[in-house]
Parts: sequence; C-alpha cells; structure tokens
Amino acid sequence: MNTQKYTRSRLLTTPEELKDKIGSAGLCLIDTRPAEEFAQGHIPGAVHFDLFGLSLIDTSPAPLKAFMYMIEHILELRGVRMEQEVVFYDEVAGMRAARGLWFMEYFGHENVRLLDGGIRAWRNAGYPIARDAVAPKPSQLRTKENREVLATAEDVLQSIGKPSVCFLDTRSEDEYMGRNVRAARGGAIPGAIHIEWTDNLDASGKFKSDEELKAMYGKAGITSDKEVISYCQGGYRAAHSYLALRLIGFPKVRNYLGSWKEWGDRLDLPIEKPWEKK
Repeated sequence: MNTQKYTRSRLLTTPEELKDKIGSAGLCLIDTRPAEEFAQGHIPGAVHFDLFGLSLIDTSPAPLKAFMYMIEHILELRGVRMEQEVVFYDEVAGMRAARGLWFMEYFGHENVRLLDGGIRAWRNAGYPIARDAVAPKPSQLRTKENREVLATAEDVLQSIGKPSVCFLDTRSEDEYMGRNVRAARGGAIPGAIHIEWTDNLDASGKFKSDEELKAMYGKAGITSDKEVISYCQGGYRAAHSYLALRLIGFPKVRNYLGSWKEWGDRLDLPIEKPWEKK
C-alpha cells in the first residue's frame, strides 16, 4: 500500500522507506511488542518498549502529571530524542505502536511515525531480522505538552451533549453492549458511537485506505467538522482510532486516556446502556 494516499501520510512509514534508514543516527526505532517476541526476532537496530500495562485510571491533574513524567522518563531511558525521527512498530499496525505515537504527539514530537503493517510487513518484504539487543544511550527529552490531543474525565464530562463533539467507543461489541464488563459499571459514555478499533485495519494488518476509512466513519456520523474524543478500556485501542482519524485529516481528535476503566468506576459520571436502545 502506498501511504502517500492518506491526507496525513507522514504519520506512517513502509518497510521500503524504513530499510534505508536502519543504522542511521537520525532514527530511533521502537519495538512495542511483548519482550519474548522481541527476543525471538526484531527489526535490526530496534530498542524494546512494551507500552501495554502502563495505564492511568485517574486523569485529574496530579496523577496525570505524575503518569506523563513516568512515560517521559522511560522514553529517555530508551534513548528517544526530539531531533530524531521516531518509528514505532508492532506485530501489525497495532494499538501498542499507535499508543507510542500518541504519547510522542502529546509530548510535542513533530517527526514520529508508525510502521504500517508492522514487523509482519517487514518480514513479508524479505528484510532481515535480528536477535541481538542494542543497548540504548539514555537521552534528555525537552518535551512540550500538546494538551489538544488528550482528554480527561473532566473534558469528557464538559463535552457531553455538545453537537460539535463526537465520542468514539473503540472497544469490542461485547464491552460496548455490556456483555463483558471490565469496570464497576458496564455501558458507554452518553451519545458514543461504536466502531471497534480493529475495523481500521485490512486483512494484512495495514491501515485501510483513506477512502475506506472516511467512508466507514462518515457512515457512522463521525465527520471531520466535529471534534472526536476516542476511548476504550485504558487508552490503547483509542490511540489506534485517534491515529486512523488523524491519517484521514480530522483536525480535532483527542484520546481519553483514562477511558472506560476510569469512567465506569466513577459512580458520579453519567453512562448509557446501549443494549436498552435496541
């Protein structure tokens, strides 16, 4: 697939584009898969950082600040620099890599990409796999907060009922319909539209085309004239749909970092039960 087809093509890279940059001091390549998969084989020069499990379930100011400080510090230990091109990859174009990209956009990095199709696409292209580990040289990030890409529980609460804001529920249908309850309450944020994050991908694990994504979201009523706040259980799948919408040119997209684990556990916040509307 030619990533130039997207409105914001710079957010993706291909194996063909990446192979010529391997070993360059200007590239920081991050493998976000589980450690055992990284050990079995990875793209040469990659460092490992599995973002899965690093969740925040209280997006009030103090916990949010502490959480983002921790993420920034871990990225520094992985050698990430603001002046480098940073590329995240997963097994396919997955949610772990998308969450890494979202973090870097929150920190104000202007040259971050996701490998479309992940290491599967790299292998299928016939490029080499390494098993030796590269010891990263710690860096010092000079980040600048891009608050416009993040939503807190308070942001979501203040946005309910606004016609200019759309909530995108990226969880499974079982979670959305309350058959799989993973918080104190099952349900959805009032007014949310459900499109599971996996619907962003084609059968090969790459992002669907610009035209396909626009048609899918447009049919559901998610249009670029609205601000979109995506959520899931912990901000992983929501980051993937955040990226999909950014790819097709949506100007205002935010990831609700606390997502359903925070919202569903807080009994003071409103919910709806989509299964009661059927």
